[in-house]
Amino acid sequence: MLNAYIEDYSKNWLAMDGVWFQSVEQKLGMDEAMYHDAEAWRRFTVIEAKRIKQFLELPERPGLEGLAHALQLRFYANLNEADILWEDDGKTLVYRTRECRVQRARERKGMPFHPCKPVGEIEYAGFARTIDERITCECISCFPEVTDATCCCSWRFRVVPPTKIS
Repeated sequence: MLNAYIEDYSKNWLAMDGVWFQSVEQKLGMDEAMYHDAEAWRRFTVIEAKRIKQFLELPERPGLEGLAHALQLRFYANLNEADILWEDDGKTLVYRTRECRVQRARERKGMPFHPCKPVGEIEYAGFARTIDERITCECISCFPEVTDATCCCSWRFRVVPPTKIS
């Protein structure tokens, strides 16, 4: 029962995210909607990451392992079909969203796909940096620059060692 309740709340939150975006998109155009979407995600992703980090009681620098745990608790993690893959003997984490509710909803409505790469770069990089400031994020594939047709989007995370100042 609790899992169903959490899923409903996640769907409601995602619906609200889409409703405000589509309202701006219809009234002022995609560029204006994307601007406000980027600003909202720039702030929200940090709030979400801090709360998840606190909930999981992650240390200050939990590395990619901490990020992997945190990604699974994001508000839409139980709504989208996603994979966490490890590469380079655990030195690289790849997060792949196989099915995205946002893109599928736009597809059902006959709307163009959401050009989510620019906002995704803000969202995923900001989330990762909040979990551990050493983590970098790179887009592998995301609309409108799809390089992997087997998923909706894909992101690569690495821990960058601190640079030595001589």
